[in-house]
Amino acid sequence: MQPSAPMQVVDDDRLFCGLSIPDGGTVSERDLAQFLDEVVVTRFPDGFSVFHIDGHYNDTRKGPVAESSIVIEIIHVHDASKDQLVREIATEYRRRFRQQAVLRMHASGAMELIEEKSASTE
Repeated sequence: MQPSAPMQVVDDDRLFCGLSIPDGGTVSERDLAQFLDEVVVTRFPDGFSVFHIDGHYNDTRKGPVAESSIVIEIIHVHDASKDQLVREIATEYRRRFRQQAVLRMHASGAMELIEEKSASTE
């Protein structure tokens, strides 16, 4: 059995994106899929995850608000150019779907990909 590869230093970025559109309505599944294909896949073709969540926040004008949202999670090597790509995704989501804000959560850590090896490669 081969030893696993060493841990790789990575950044984990999560973008919290509301699905309600300020003028009324919500971001459709079709519009979201198009956004992911055009904006996220082109910047991070190696992969990302999308989680559908129920978000809650306090609006200073309206009080407590519940909103269906998504989280786009991107794990990538630590690199300033990747940081800029994440910012571009958040900015385009805000623009395209007329959002007041997109919350970005950033953390650094280590990653190990644990793979099953075939019997012929061990």
